[in-house]
Amino acid sequence: MASVRKKIFEIDIPVINQTVSALSLTQDGLVGKFIKLDLTRILKGKNVEASFKIVKEENALVGKPHSLLLLPSYIRRIMRKGVSYVEDSFVCKTKDGAIILKPFMLTRKKVHRKLRNVLNQKTKEILNNSLGERTTDEVFSLIFSSKLQKVLSLQLKRIYPLSFFEFRIAKVGK
Repeated sequence: MASVRKKIFEIDIPVINQTVSALSLTQDGLVGKFIKLDLTRILKGKNVEASFKIVKEENALVGKPHSLLLLPSYIRRIMRKGVSYVEDSFVCKTKDGAIILKPFMLTRKKVHRKLRNVLNQKTKEILNNSLGERTTDEVFSLIFSSKLQKVLSLQLKRIYPLSFFEFRIAKVGK
């Protein structure tokens, strides 16, 4: 009786410019599966866990971003006394679908609820305007490179200076 051996297949993840190996009997056996990666070292200490969905493109396996999670332990570490936190959850339309975003902001001092609401509304407005003409892959690459967070932080600075702005959760929506 001959035994069937699993083979190692390379999965390219272009959003973070890395290649990952996975075991399977066939290449098609990996299609549709998910890979979870800890991106703490890639993102210079930011505790982020990302999930990628494996798809087949031109006879090669490619990892498409599916979700991103900022770990709660990291959030607890950056919290301080005497600051207010602002968080929200909403769906943004992209060129090829939708993305669920949960931004997390820390102000420098304690602020009133009205100011926190203004920060939430402005964040939602900026994201809906800027992400409409981008694909989901482009949005995730902007989040991984922190370019989107920097732009938002600078625009929200006019309302009230933030000490921290990050996406707690970003997930491909339906």
